[in-house]
Amino acid sequence: MSASDLELISVRNLHKSFGVTKVLRGLNFTVRSGQIHALLGGNGAGKSTMIRIITGGIRKDDGEISFASRHGAEPRIAVVHQELALLPDLSVAENIALVHASSAGSLVRSKRQAEIGHAALSLIDPHLAEHALHRKAGELSMHEGQIVEIARALSTGAEVLLLDEPTANLTVGETERLFVVLRRLVTEKNIGIVFVSHRMKEIRQLCDVCTIIRDGLTAVDAAPLSTLSDNEIVHQMGQPAHRDTPRARREIAVTEGTITLKGPTGNVPVRKGQILGLAGAPAGPSQLIALLNGTGRAGGWKVAAEGWPERPSSPRRAVELGIGYVSGDRRNKGVLAQLPIVDNVLASRRIREGRHLVRNSEREECLDLVQRLKLKAGSIWDLPGTLSGGNQQKLLVARWLSMPLKLVVFEEPTRGVDIGTKRDIYDLIRSMAEQGTTVVWWSTENVELLELCDEILAFDTEGQAKGLLPADQFNEDALADLTGMAA
Repeated sequence: MSASDLELISVRNLHKSFGVTKVLRGLNFTVRSGQIHALLGGNGAGKSTMIRIITGGIRKDDGEISFASRHGAEPRIAVVHQELALLPDLSVAENIALVHASSAGSLVRSKRQAEIGHAALSLIDPHLAEHALHRKAGELSMHEGQIVEIARALSTGAEVLLLDEPTANLTVGETERLFVVLRRLVTEKNIGIVFVSHRMKEIRQLCDVCTIIRDGLTAVDAAPLSTLSDNEIVHQMGQPAHRDTPRARREIAVTEGTITLKGPTGNVPVRKGQILGLAGAPAGPSQLIALLNGTGRAGGWKVAAEGWPERPSSPRRAVELGIGYVSGDRRNKGVLAQLPIVDNVLASRRIREGRHLVRNSEREECLDLVQRLKLKAGSIWDLPGTLSGGNQQKLLVARWLSMPLKLVVFEEPTRGVDIGTKRDIYDLIRSMAEQGTTVVWWSTENVELLELCDEILAFDTEGQAKGLLPADQFNEDALADLTGMAA
């Protein structure tokens, strides 16, 4: 076998169970040098579990994993997990330089830290490289943290890169720069890359072959992407067939209860039951979201609605006013990892009502919500860590389904979830809107906004609101013109 076709990682007949749940049931997978390999499968199929076993995070129950390197030892492996793993009290430069220390107790000098961090970040986001090196990682947005973690992985000189949903919170421009870097590493360094994503367009742009996992087994083993259609891939994943019929545009009556978002460049009225999309680089949408969820940093935005202050003073006050919020950052802003599923579902109600105990009627209500959301959970008393990433995201949506809301804000709610789960979340949000709840939805996926929303507020790369796009003018070119980013 030539060096350009080396089996860097070979997984055979891999098994793993958590309690009575069999997650991996005889999985096969191979990572070769000089190749970008798409790893596909629905939420809960076993992708993240396999990656954690390969990288030593958890132990396998059975099966064989072998490693090979051009240098005679095991290959160096760098991984970007779906949930970020930055140390919040260290600076960005320190977080990146950690992987360059010669031992666990050694340090990299401050000047060298800055050099390493600047070089790594410049590959993807030159602005962040210039302005964020000495900020604490805990002060970063989810979007910025994602870039830092990818930059850290790219800086290691690893022979294998395992990237679990690395573009889930990147803009189109950042994704394109990342792909250029990845292709160059494969061509020049002959490394192997494993790319986990639910975005078919990105998979086609970047990857050479794909392996599809379904129910803990290998359904398709390292097949060239050119031999598979999108529908065949979706079918092999066990997902529902694509719905070709577009969503019918809803007529929304002008009624009492209109909420006006007052921005530095103009006002945006949002009607009761409307779904307002936010498009563009994170700087603009994140400021508007901060206004609505009561976390501050509103960038000049104010809200006008009967009985509301111009700015909710805190997240608790936002909930009291009838404003819900679902973050795409499940780990740091969403899931309560040490509390069972039932307490996670009832968390928002507890804040609103100031209670701590679960009533018997609420247990039944939680069971109904779990069934309605198609959550794959053994019991409502299980911890959320037993759920896949997509099911954890559904858990965050469930918190608000039985609440008396006037407005709910969704920040990348389909980040890292499969096609079927996305459609479930879309249906739930449409149902909330049809019942009269105003929805504000931020997504970095233009296709998603175009499918779901009634109007789209577009922001440019500097975070300024540039225009409101009505449904009859929806198309990717129009969004690209307003946001200054490629469609």
